[in-house]
Amino acid sequence: METRELTVLAGSFVGFQLLFSVVSPRLSIVITPGYGRLPATKLTEWNSRLVSTVHALIVGLFCLYILWFDDVVNADPVWGDPSLVKLNVAITCGYLLYDLVLLACNWSTMGDGFFVCHHLAALYAYGYVLTRGVLPYFANFRLISELSTPFVNQRWFFESLKYPRSHRLVVLNGVAMAAAFFLVRTAVMPSYWFSVFATFGTEAFDRLGLGAQVAWISSCIALDILNTIWMYKIARGCYKVLTGRGGRKPKDTVEMEASSEGKRVNNHAD
Repeated sequence: METRELTVLAGSFVGFQLLFSVVSPRLSIVITPGYGRLPATKLTEWNSRLVSTVHALIVGLFCLYILWFDDVVNADPVWGDPSLVKLNVAITCGYLLYDLVLLACNWSTMGDGFFVCHHLAALYAYGYVLTRGVLPYFANFRLISELSTPFVNQRWFFESLKYPRSHRLVVLNGVAMAAAFFLVRTAVMPSYWFSVFATFGTEAFDRLGLGAQVAWISSCIALDILNTIWMYKIARGCYKVLTGRGGRKPKDTVEMEASSEGKRVNNHAD
């Protein structure tokens, strides 16, 4: 890994830590009065999701720029000049490491096995991009999926502030979330895998070596399985809201769930 990418990765890790522990609490209390009334466990997750949204916007928009304007990468998806992609991947790896540390420190309330698998698979694959500069087009294509994350986090913000699920903003965000998740994570699967299969048997693919090939294909399969599971959950939730089945739960059900709230809070698998 070159000094530039290592510096960006370290800066990303530290920057997201500061955003979580310093910037988010101070900014959120000013913008959202309800933030100060949340329990401690939800304050932690609130800050975590705000950081997640900032990361998603930075990386997602950078991905679109590369996809539209980086002709070298688009012309050679396996060995094209990875300069810009490596910077974006370094930002993401810094974020993934920060988030793994956060999950480990708050496992009893934020622990999520699916998301740990997601992070580890991504780090495993992106490590090849950073160290060998291979597969820049495919790495960039994968990161575009982050553009669905702000809508997922916004849904959690609404729920934490006790917005009714029938509220217009909640419904609009829910529909936007389902649409965005489908477009950038599910609908692109056939196109992505067509591009992957098109490289099989080529000289460029053979030059990767078995290690990079396995890391690339296995991580993509794992991520797409997780994305399919999450798409199903989101589609089911969106259907309930649109059909009027997602309103407030009966009081006794709410009380039962509140009694176990301190045991586990789902942070990411929305």
